[in-house]
Amino acid sequence: MFTYLKRYIVFIIHSFCFILVFTSCTKKNLPNSTTVSSSNQSKKILALGDSYSIGQSVTEQERFINQTISIVRSNSIKIEYPAKIIAQTGWTTKDLLNAIAANSKNLTVPYDIVTLLIGVNNQYQQLDTAMYSIEFTRCLHDAITLTGNRKNRVFVLSIPDYGATPFGIGNAQQIGKEIDWFNNINKQICSQMGIDYIDITPSTRMAATDITLVANDGLHPSGKEYFKWAKMLAAKVLPLLQ
Repeated sequence: MFTYLKRYIVFIIHSFCFILVFTSCTKKNLPNSTTVSSSNQSKKILALGDSYSIGQSVTEQERFINQTISIVRSNSIKIEYPAKIIAQTGWTTKDLLNAIAANSKNLTVPYDIVTLLIGVNNQYQQLDTAMYSIEFTRCLHDAITLTGNRKNRVFVLSIPDYGATPFGIGNAQQIGKEIDWFNNINKQICSQMGIDYIDITPSTRMAATDITLVANDGLHPSGKEYFKWAKMLAAKVLPLLQ
């Protein structure tokens, strides 16, 4: 369990970790295309993350990234469906980094939009927040590369607070506190790198009083909750894709 001293130290060294890692990252494991889609081509979206991106316990159509595509399509924009997703339930930042590298040959770079939502399993497994800072920065660097180095095409979603679900309600206060620690880190990194940050955490906390926002497994978001994320994301990507 984290201590307040550790939390204080982590935030002091966080900026130094960010600078060190960002400057040392390379693109050798990823395609390096900078050709962007023409107006006549279908747009492409890539989602990077964990169970929240793969949509654990909901249908493919209910995944937040695919609901985003549905909204975009309703605005007469050609976009591939379903979205390309690199995500699995239980993945940490390290797992995601390994998966991106393993899938590099199957990725058709550049993607018009790349989303990143990762960190809940780092918190759940009580992994070190300093290492999260380092690995999240690397994940974000990869996401930028996958857009053809267009930072304005990368969108980070904050980590949901599963303490508001039936699964986590017994330890809601501690879970919420630690989720905030991780979100403070990823938000700060996004600010430093000029990446758009979508704070979905307050929405997920509404599950404490609205069970319809939780999937049948009692832990993951329902399609209804994912639709709220999709609307927030679509509002940001539509101006870029029109």
